Amino acid sequence: MGHYISIHPQNPQARLINQAAEILNDGGILVYPTDSVYGIGCKIGDKRALERIRKIRNLNKDHNFTLLCRDISEVAVYAKLNNSNFRILKTFTPGPFTFVLAASSELPRRLLHPKRKTVGVRIPDNLVIQALMNALSGPVINMTFTLPDDEFGLSDAYEIKQRVGAQVDAIIDGGYCGILPSTVVDLTDDIPTLVRQGLGDFILSNQ
Repeated sequence: MGHYISIHPQNPQARLINQAAEILNDGGILVYPTDSVYGIGCKIGDKRALERIRKIRNLNKDHNFTLLCRDISEVAVYAKLNNSNFRILKTFTPGPFTFVLAASSELPRRLLHPKRKTVGVRIPDNLVIQALMNALSGPVINMTFTLPDDEFGLSDAYEIKQRVGAQVDAIIDGGYCGILPSTVVDLTDDIPTLVRQGLGDFILSNQ
């Protein structure tokens, strides 16, 4: 059974955040709250942990992960941002949005969309995952935590513990999350394209 770590959603305890970060640094996989549903993830560049996550979610190697970043400057390390994309991210982040962008050369190849050379990025508006990324001094490779045959993502840490506690290295209980995933917007063309409507409302003002 993995660790079960209860962290205050508004005032994350540094000691517990560092404990969770150490688990990721040691190659572990972690379940944590986001501003949409709970996510499951690992440290960037950890191939073995990626394969474990795919096995838990029963996904093939072509299913894409998302990169959770602390801010726009960190997004710009792993993805190419033009002026328009920068303005959109500045408007809608942090928040429940995943933006598909052209990948930079810094992105590990195993995270790259094999045909389009793109990556999905998020800047979540959740103090627990933000504190975790700050402790790591870097991004987290993320996937929405939806189990096979479930219609919605998992939103309660105790339920996650009951169902998959033995398969992950730690679960952060940061309070109840919703059931809707993030809204996905493709920014690789001149005109943004709504790929999936989730929790966030993507409405561009006329400028």
